[in-house]
Amino acid sequence: MTTPATGVPVQREPELRGQTVVVIGGSAGIGLETARRARAEGASVILTGRNPERLQQAALELDAQRVAAFDANDPDSLHVFFQGLPTPIDHVMVTAGAPHYGPLLEIPIEDARRALTEHMLLALAVARSTAGKVRPPGSLIFMGGTGARRLRVGYAIASTVTVALPTLIASLALELAPIRVNLIAAGFVDTSLSASILGDDLDRRRDELRATLPIRRVVGPADVAALAVHIMSNTALTGATYDIDGGQQLVS
Repeated sequence: MTTPATGVPVQREPELRGQTVVVIGGSAGIGLETARRARAEGASVILTGRNPERLQQAALELDAQRVAAFDANDPDSLHVFFQGLPTPIDHVMVTAGAPHYGPLLEIPIEDARRALTEHMLLALAVARSTAGKVRPPGSLIFMGGTGARRLRVGYAIASTVTVALPTLIASLALELAPIRVNLIAAGFVDTSLSASILGDDLDRRRDELRATLPIRRVVGPADVAALAVHIMSNTALTGATYDIDGGQQLVS
């Protein structure tokens, strides 16, 4: 005779208990949601952003260990920030920056230079600034995209960066080992940044995605945050690019 299961829930240890997570661009969108998720998994969080007021609101909500307002694309400010951190850190999530669009022959050359190099130089600056600060088997996680993999007029710069970033991330994973380095490549994510880019076309794009994506819904910041925390906690992951687009690349 068998004894029936009691259905007692199994207690799960928080995945990031006792760890410290730094989120560059942590005052809104994917960065803020990742900080929320990390906090729920037992981590202490340190937030940076360019908007001091929004940063303070996020800090109050999450009881952040500390905050710092600066432009992450300024390598000097980035270096000073990391050197000023008083304790070792475990993970750095970088969500700062935005894609750049426009016809190649019309973009001013200096704007094109900045658009082509901004994301990659930010990744390199973070890697250099965190050397000796992140303790193994901690990680650096960067954000990229998938939407520009199909060539279209006006998407050349975004497509170039999309192709180049995975190679840079894999190279950093080799040079920073045993610190882990990974890239999250997102399709459309329903954030305020997406709203600012699409403007009046936002609702049309949402409806289109709900109708065509295999998951039949729009990807949100919480989806990306869940992936980011998984990458932080799974110490076998490094040098890889993880797509999260709801199957967007599978449909035209």
